[in-house]
Amino acid sequence: MKTLANVLTAAAISLALMGQTAIAGTLEKIKSAGVIRIAVDLSVPPWAFKDEDLNPTGSEVETAKLLAADLGVKMEIVGTNSANRIPFLMSHRADAVISALSITDERKRLIAFSLPYSGATSYVAAPKSMQIKAFADLSGKRIAVTRGTTNDADVTAAAPRGAEIVRFEDEATTMTAVVSNQFDVVAQVPTLVDLINKKNPAKELELKLPLRTARMGVGMRKEDTDLKEWVDSWVKKNIANGKLQAIFKKFQGADFPPEVIAASQ
Repeated sequence: MKTLANVLTAAAISLALMGQTAIAGTLEKIKSAGVIRIAVDLSVPPWAFKDEDLNPTGSEVETAKLLAADLGVKMEIVGTNSANRIPFLMSHRADAVISALSITDERKRLIAFSLPYSGATSYVAAPKSMQIKAFADLSGKRIAVTRGTTNDADVTAAAPRGAEIVRFEDEATTMTAVVSNQFDVVAQVPTLVDLINKKNPAKELELKLPLRTARMGVGMRKEDTDLKEWVDSWVKKNIANGKLQAIFKKFQGADFPPEVIAASQ
């Protein structure tokens, strides 16, 4: 019995060590491959989009490039949309997500997040002529949102029973629906509201109701603890040296959210 117990104990220790080795190998595996696969939704300017030459750009793309460069590997963009960001990560199609992914308790049950590296406040927006001062005023209104976003969750929770929430699969489709006058009310961040107004000035959208100030983190699998440790250190370093703030300012045209700096110390 004693011999059997010793064998079982040795086997358990061996399995545990194998598990630790597998976990610890994630970062080294990326370095060995010389590439990190990062899921990015390229339909969300100025966060991520394609320029006139069809090259990926935007604050998320430049953040991902900086991360890959500091890690000493190439960046491979894995195109995704809002709903598929986490599934792509969990199915190992991507090593990380840098795609305006807000840190929420619900998502933290599925994946790990780095310290916040970016952020934004979302709003319900509507034409200036529309009187909306409280969520109750959304009764009878059709509201465009992008499926799987915090905007979707927040509007669903706050909208009155008489409101109709219509969900689109990506931000580009959501914005197109508003620009083409299919919808007058949308849940969105200010930069995308400004873009809608540029495409259709007659829309005259304005910010009506704040939803939340989201802090965004790099999404990783929970077992990839070595990668998370490295990315957390990377976020601290690049907020301290101002590189992340500079990327945000360049593309967002706004100051870096102070809540993000405070949360990344």
